Amino acid sequence: MAVDIIKNSLDYTLFSWSKQRGLNPLNIERAKGAYFWDSTGKKYLDFNSQLMNVNIGHGDQRITEAVSRQMKDFSFVYPGAATEVRGELGKKIAELTSGNLTKTLFTNSGAEAIENAVKVARLYTGRTKIICQYRAYHGATYGAISAGGDPRKHAVDDQQAPGFVRVENPYFYRCPWNSKSMEECGELALRNLEQVINYENPGSVAAILMEGESGSSGCIKYPKNYWQGLRRIADKYGILLISDEVMSGFGRTGKWFGVDHHNVTPDIMALAKGLTSGYIPLGGTVVTDTIAEAFNEKPLVIGLTYSAHAVACAAGLENIRIIESENLVENAASKGLYLERKMRVLIDKHPSIGDFRNTGLLGCIELVKNRETKEQLIPWNAKGAEGAIGAKIAGKLKELGMFTFVKWNFIFLAPPLIITEEQIDEGLEIISKALEIADQYYEG
Repeated sequence: MAVDIIKNSLDYTLFSWSKQRGLNPLNIERAKGAYFWDSTGKKYLDFNSQLMNVNIGHGDQRITEAVSRQMKDFSFVYPGAATEVRGELGKKIAELTSGNLTKTLFTNSGAEAIENAVKVARLYTGRTKIICQYRAYHGATYGAISAGGDPRKHAVDDQQAPGFVRVENPYFYRCPWNSKSMEECGELALRNLEQVINYENPGSVAAILMEGESGSSGCIKYPKNYWQGLRRIADKYGILLISDEVMSGFGRTGKWFGVDHHNVTPDIMALAKGLTSGYIPLGGTVVTDTIAEAFNEKPLVIGLTYSAHAVACAAGLENIRIIESENLVENAASKGLYLERKMRVLIDKHPSIGDFRNTGLLGCIELVKNRETKEQLIPWNAKGAEGAIGAKIAGKLKELGMFTFVKWNFIFLAPPLIITEEQIDEGLEIISKALEIADQYYEG
């Protein structure tokens, strides 16, 4: 019974990022395409692809069949063994990634992909420091959460992993340097980053770690010159460039990877989420042939029990085939443009919308109390009563049959890549009704 499912989940499991008392989790019974249903039969439009990861949509039985075929042969062998599916998936990733990114260490998650990207960078360079951004999230393990600036790490600040140095984002809407254009904001951000590298001693910096496209920190758009500038600075000081594509990879932004929008090849790339569309956990740390060759004669001292798990690799390989056969990268690009056109109507209608940023199908609405002052509707890292408006908006979306990510003054729009124009219209109609709550607090 539904009540037993919820009771057992609450009584015997812990829920992420939440105080445990008073939770009222959704009890999801089935899912198909861009929708899921709870135990009461209520239908929800999944406008966030769960956690921006169900790229191909829910319930695609081609993944089930691929996983079943693999399990009929074998499910697990130790990661020192070669398997057909491991090699095929690694080869496919090498074909999809740019430049000379050629070899993948398979992990179980995005956080592990980041952890191992950092380890490889330090092992390869013999240096320790990693330059990151304040407005970024890279995962919840100790190293990954220390790399990002998400305030959820504050609870473990006194135990965070050493060697991470953060810089400001090129956040033009709230530019730290009050720039007059996005390009100027990018140039000033790059200048600041290079200055920090010099303050920290360039010879101690192993890598610059950036999201391929900004995600849950607010979908902050990179100026056109930014990634190119990162590559230039990294090369100048012999620093590696790491692109976190955990959220922005596998078609999410209208290209295979977020960094592809900027015509830059990073030295290391972290993958997960859309790699299997969440059907089975799998991540990967991809490196260039140059880095890989450095470990031909010395051990690569990293490893995981479930690295290159055959069943997960089978899911990943089939998932990529689906993305290709259904032209989902192209669909993300075209539906992203449609979403942007339709959002103009909402921007005109709702004064609480301060900004809308989107790349493909990775976007968010930023809410304000006043468009002129840009005062945030909900303060950054709001707690208790300060966050009540966000809770009201999230509650309204849930009531109206939508699942999406509401965080601080952001409402995220990241539907599955199979989304149709009609479903986008449906989603924006729901969001428009929820924005009526935000408009009540507008002070312009």
